[in-house]
Amino acid sequence: MKINKLMMGLAVSGMIFTVSALQLAQAKTELDTDDRCDVSLNYDVKIEPKKLVMSEKGTEKYRIEADKLFVEGKQVDLTDKQKKLVTQYADEVSAQVPEVIELVNEAVALASQAVSMALTPLMGDAAGAKFDEMMAGVQKRVDSVAYKHGDSFYLGATEDSMQSTFNDEFEQEMEQIVQNSVGTIMMTIGGQIMSGDGENFEAKMDAFSKKMDNLGQDIEQQIEAQSKGIEEKADRLCGRFEELLVLENQLRKEVPELASYALTQNASGELRQ
Repeated sequence: MKINKLMMGLAVSGMIFTVSALQLAQAKTELDTDDRCDVSLNYDVKIEPKKLVMSEKGTEKYRIEADKLFVEGKQVDLTDKQKKLVTQYADEVSAQVPEVIELVNEAVALASQAVSMALTPLMGDAAGAKFDEMMAGVQKRVDSVAYKHGDSFYLGATEDSMQSTFNDEFEQEMEQIVQNSVGTIMMTIGGQIMSGDGENFEAKMDAFSKKMDNLGQDIEQQIEAQSKGIEEKADRLCGRFEELLVLENQLRKEVPELASYALTQNASGELRQ
């Protein structure tokens, strides 16, 4: 389901990710999904008890309530076979979306942990707090497109939803946090280098580089198990998502009113058939 799109907010500062330790941390928190999940959603998905709603830019396109189907607000007459398919599809979507939301939040939490582990030992608690603020901003934006409220779930992972969430305003917020921290970062790094082992600047730089390598290795070891668990969940979800698309294609063939409402499109922008 191209979950990586929900992580785009993590790449807001080129300077942050030039630190070798943090590059390793970022690499360990990326979801390694396969081509089966290399698709984009065409609709935002909302799940309520006994109701599934597919919408686009806030406008409902179709919904399923028990075995009833409503397309563009009008109820569609269904045969018993069609009702069974509609119910089966709604049940499967309702089962998968909460798992996707949980996975996304686990990935963001792991990324936040990796950032903190990389920066706090290097730059101190004050600078680390600034980047905790940045990651809190990322989490807040993610919560607006993938959330659970009681028995209701929402996944707004369409291109429009993502662009409106991780927009210019968000980038400006993150850039401001980074800019406000640049002085502290540079002074701290300079102090780390100059206080390091070595008789000259080149030797001190080498010592600092080795310190960064060791820090990166420590981070990788500490978050490897969590990262592996997330990747395994993503792989399982990809397999189930592929089965869901097969079911959806069958539903669209059996119910002509849904023929033009494909849930996904592939990386080239073509609707999944």
